[in-house]
Amino acid sequence: MTKPPPRIVRTVADLRNVAGEWKGQSLRSTLVPTMGALHKGHLEIVRMAKTLAERTIVSIFVNPTQFNNPNDLANYPRTLDADWRMLEEAGVDLLFAPRQHEMYPEDFTTKITVSKVSEGLCGAFRPGHFEGVATVVAKLFNQSQANFAVLGEKDYQQLHVVRRMTRDLDIPIEIVAHPTVREPDGLAMSSRNARLTPQERQLAPELARQLNIAAAAFGRGTPAQDIYQVAHKAILAAGFSSVEYFELRAERDLMPLQSLSEPARLLVAANLGRVRLIDNVPVSE
Repeated sequence: MTKPPPRIVRTVADLRNVAGEWKGQSLRSTLVPTMGALHKGHLEIVRMAKTLAERTIVSIFVNPTQFNNPNDLANYPRTLDADWRMLEEAGVDLLFAPRQHEMYPEDFTTKITVSKVSEGLCGAFRPGHFEGVATVVAKLFNQSQANFAVLGEKDYQQLHVVRRMTRDLDIPIEIVAHPTVREPDGLAMSSRNARLTPQERQLAPELARQLNIAAAAFGRGTPAQDIYQVAHKAILAAGFSSVEYFELRAERDLMPLQSLSEPARLLVAANLGRVRLIDNVPVSE
């Protein structure tokens, strides 16, 4: 029997009705929160989501409160019809695609701030970004009443922010991380990759390459500042216009590290043309 296409709901009331029906049938659900422009990386996350519970929800909402650059928001790809077809092929049960006024009524004033893990890295270059992320994700968790949520490790700081927010606010949902999904040449899959020119797309894998070179250098005990200096020069020489950060952080709490004293992540953000790319890799001795 062919599974029916995913049902699309646009309102919180309709989403809660479906969630209530599932709970009445003792069916668990997993939420995959996205901003759309879906790609193969999203589908890998959906596949994991389907193994965790009997029902799978994907949300698509280009969240305006997490954009500090109006041009970035305006240019963010919106491909709802194509996304829906991909989710149909993936066997998703429900697509929640709210309009902006549904998520943020005119009198909406609440913001959620998650300190410490939101500081530095992307938090230093995108003021208000993680407030927007935490607020919209908290709303999606409450609206969907899902048992699980799957987030990709590519947005590693965001993963930490969501985990801390969920724990601190006692939201009854389990956060599951999915490893970064990469193209054959190593580039981390991202909706933003679609905005790269053909020439930029050829240059973009250098970011992952330098991360792996630096991770190996940390494993050999090379001093952090030497590693950072070499990585910055190499990324700029490859054609990137700027490097916002290239840092070693503790996996446990994202605190800065100068050496491998505990499990760590090496994180980078750099600008290639008009596109800001981020990536990270685990680092071990």
